[in-house]
Amino acid sequence: MSELAYALLFFAGFAGGLIDAIAGGGGLITVPSLLAVGIPAHWALGTNKLQSACGTSLTVWRYHRAGLMNTPGLRWGVLASFLSSAAGAWAVTLISQDLLRMLIPWLLAAVAVYTALNRRFGLAAGVQRMGHLAFALTFGVILGAYDGFFGPGCGSFWMLALVAVQGMELRDATGYTKAVNLASNLGALGFFLVAGQVDFRAALAMIAGQLLGARIGSGLVIQRGSTFIRPVFLTVVFGMTFKLLWDAWGSR
Repeated sequence: MSELAYALLFFAGFAGGLIDAIAGGGGLITVPSLLAVGIPAHWALGTNKLQSACGTSLTVWRYHRAGLMNTPGLRWGVLASFLSSAAGAWAVTLISQDLLRMLIPWLLAAVAVYTALNRRFGLAAGVQRMGHLAFALTFGVILGAYDGFFGPGCGSFWMLALVAVQGMELRDATGYTKAVNLASNLGALGFFLVAGQVDFRAALAMIAGQLLGARIGSGLVIQRGSTFIRPVFLTVVFGMTFKLLWDAWGSR
């Protein structure tokens, strides 16, 4: 690849790390960037998991130091996400993604509309509707497998579930989301490494940007809290919805 391509990947990694640390959805920047520089689709997914795991690791460490990783049941959510994401990554080599590409944008649209209409969404603690262990295992298996298989919007689905089902405020939901996202990234990455579908040079260029973006983004969340996360979350979800709808239906 050219020096220009590596520069593009660095800036894509920075933007992805920044957005991921705040509201999730950075994969909609990083994966198309990997494809744009000529990396094959399965290699792009594997390379993206490696660079994303590095940025998310820094975010998780900073959130842990800030006390955002003390949620009951989190360890079970992490374990379920890790195991099911490896299964999801394996399944992506066997199953067509066309149905998911058409379905997921509409699910994201529902998340965006629900969040926009509920003006107090995540700004204060709400009502817990499911036990910590049951929630962690149920959503860990479902969303972990989805992240390994396809991925876009996974963090948004986690945050919606944590606020709506567990009654968390957005700041704490962001910490929980990053921990389970890291687990599912690592689970899927293990499969892609074994399959030899990771471009390490491209990943290194993106990791440099990811770490910088993740540091800035996590700092903003820690300092500014839920009132800052909500508008960023809405912007990211609406943006993801539009892009995925265009990708799935625009050429039809």
